[in-house]
Amino acid sequence: MHEIYRSLQQKLDSLPNGFPETPSGVELRILEKIFTPEEAEMALQLRPIPEPVASIAERLGKPEEEMTTMLKAMVEKGQIASLKMFGARVYTLVPYVVGIYEFQLRRMDKEFAELNEEYAPALMKRVGGFTPALTKVIPINAPLDAEHQVLRHQDVRRVLDKAKSFQVMECICTKERGLQGEECKHTKERCLSFSRSEDAFDEHSLGRVITKEEAVAVLEQSEKEGLVHTSYNVQAGHMYICNCCPCCCGILRGINNFHAPYLLAKSDFVALIDQDTCVSCGVCADERCPVTAITEAADAYKVDPTRCIGCGACTTGCEVGAVQLVRKPSDACEAPPKNLMDWYARRAESRDIKIII
Repeated sequence: MHEIYRSLQQKLDSLPNGFPETPSGVELRILEKIFTPEEAEMALQLRPIPEPVASIAERLGKPEEEMTTMLKAMVEKGQIASLKMFGARVYTLVPYVVGIYEFQLRRMDKEFAELNEEYAPALMKRVGGFTPALTKVIPINAPLDAEHQVLRHQDVRRVLDKAKSFQVMECICTKERGLQGEECKHTKERCLSFSRSEDAFDEHSLGRVITKEEAVAVLEQSEKEGLVHTSYNVQAGHMYICNCCPCCCGILRGINNFHAPYLLAKSDFVALIDQDTCVSCGVCADERCPVTAITEAADAYKVDPTRCIGCGACTTGCEVGAVQLVRKPSDACEAPPKNLMDWYARRAESRDIKIII
């Protein structure tokens, strides 16, 4: 029976994100937890590009009605993705991260949490071991000035501008850690997904449908709590914004604990503390910075620009206004891939793999 799961593991690892084999075989136990052998076989037949059910049925030589039933069931179990494109429902194979893992929100239990914790070091090193980075920081209150224009992907609120459908979900990382006895102090329902299509979210969706105004309120609450806005490391085509805490978030824990440098790309900004204004309260270092980039100096606190990810969490926690985000020099900024397809192509080249369609 392990043969079908090994084949699926290899297919998922052939995607640019990665899903590595380990000596313990924990990745097979994860797949066996998520898929039946029949479902694993179907996942192997799907492509990592969106297809309408009629095309999939024709390609596999199966009745369209039968294929629709099976694909909907797999979406319900978080094994594949379904979305609306140009008014039509399409289905696609997705990576384990970001993808299948996040889709297990409703099915997350203690066993699954422990399996993922065991797998995390190997997974994070693979996913975070190659350029371009998987995700990117979108800073809090990205500053505008006369000399520089803040691009859409650098402004967390503008990322939502053209979306027409919104939902908010419980953070799966927080749920996983809670099942392991590590309770998070932050708001649990805080991860956003959105679409340019009307009524994009149906009964298979993982979250609660909300308005754009409510989505902005989620961002504002996250900023008050010192959470880090992250999304795909692309310039266009964003579909989600995670609001991450360092105690639970797999991405931030991967950076801090597993030394996976390409899990998260820094923003184009860096925090700066005014030494004359700082009152050395320590809130920025002890309560707000998610990557220990702030340390105590002789008379004030200071930022290590080589560690700072430019999230801005420290700026909203400073009661005396001593901390601000400043733009990095242009030669220290790197433009993200244009879109997800560009990211896939660059990542495949970095890993020296060929994407199997």
